[in-house]
This record gives sequence, C-alpha cells and structure tokens, in this order.
Amino acid sequence: MLYRKYFKGALDVLIAFVACTILLPVFIAIGILLFIANSGNPFFLQARPGKNNRIFKVIKYKTMNDKRDTKGELLPDEQRLTVIGSFVRKTSLDEIPQLINVLKGDMSLIGPRPLLVDYLNLYSETQGRRHEVKPGITGWAQVNGRNAISWNQKFELDVWYVDHVSFLLDVKIVMMTFIKVFKSEGITQKGHVSTERFRGEANA
Repeated sequence: MLYRKYFKGALDVLIAFVACTILLPVFIAIGILLFIANSGNPFFLQARPGKNNRIFKVIKYKTMNDKRDTKGELLPDEQRLTVIGSFVRKTSLDEIPQLINVLKGDMSLIGPRPLLVDYLNLYSETQGRRHEVKPGITGWAQVNGRNAISWNQKFELDVWYVDHVSFLLDVKIVMMTFIKVFKSEGITQKGHVSTERFRGEANA
C-alpha cells in the first residue's frame, strides 16, 4: 500500500526522465523515419481515459499513414501500415513517446493499458475497476498474452493487477516485458493488423 500510494509515482517520473534522456537519439531517429514514411506527422495523439476515468491525450508513434481510396475513405489498416511502422510496432518502439505521458503524470510505467474512451460505457462494474490506477506503458495483461488473448481475459488480468500492485510485481512485469518484446509475442490478434474493437460483453 505504501508503494502504491507514495513511491510508485515518484519512481515512475524518475525512471521516465532517465529513459527519455538516454533514448533521446532513438526518439529523434524514429521520428525522422516515420515522418518520411508517413509523409507527415510521426506522432499519434488520441484521447484516452486514465485513473478515475480522467481523459488525457496519449502519445504514440504513428505506424500507419493516412492514404485514402478514391472515395476519400481510409484504406484498410494492413494497406496503411508502413515498413518502418511495422518494425516500430513489432519491437514496441511505438510506445516510447508515452514516457512523456508518464512525466506529465497521466500514466504510470506499469498498469492497465489506456484504451478508447468509447469503451467506458461498455465495461461491467468489475471491468471498470481497471481505472482505479493509472494506465501503464506495459502491464500484467501485456505480459500474459497482450493482443493474443480475449478482452475478458485482459480485463480480468487488469483488475487482478489493481488488487495486487506491489514493487516486486512491477519489477516482474518489467522483466517479462523485455522477454515478450524480444520474442515479439502477442503483438496482434490472429487475422488482424490492429486490435479488434471491444463491443461489450458480446465480443469479450
């Protein structure tokens, strides 16, 4: 409880600051490559709910361009995913800019992933408990299947984390995250370039 209430946030900011300083050359290099690949903005900003459902803008690298068909509609995800974007996503480098969200206090290094605002009204009471803590860059659900598991499984793992937050658990998640990234496990759902939308209990 002391860790969760007093030390977790301070540790987040300290580690995020050090990481940003060390990774600055990587930040710049990826930004330039994606600017070229996307023919424009290398960053993706989107409103997401944080702790206690407070809305903030999550920052990620933009891995898909904005190419459209003759009717002006965006092309399917698999046609807009660039080569460099695919690499950035596969290696989870697209998550790096969220260190800025951690420094701003919107996110934690470890916690349930911040999902779409649209999902707020679709959660059951238990599923909604995932917002009792700050969302994280990585989390218990990410190291236990990530996008390869069902929505119900993700939410069960998220709520389990909320009830068991500890320093040792966070260290374990960080170590497991490095292993998962190295193995490129659970990046996408089978048959999908991006994660299928949550539509409530019916497709959980």
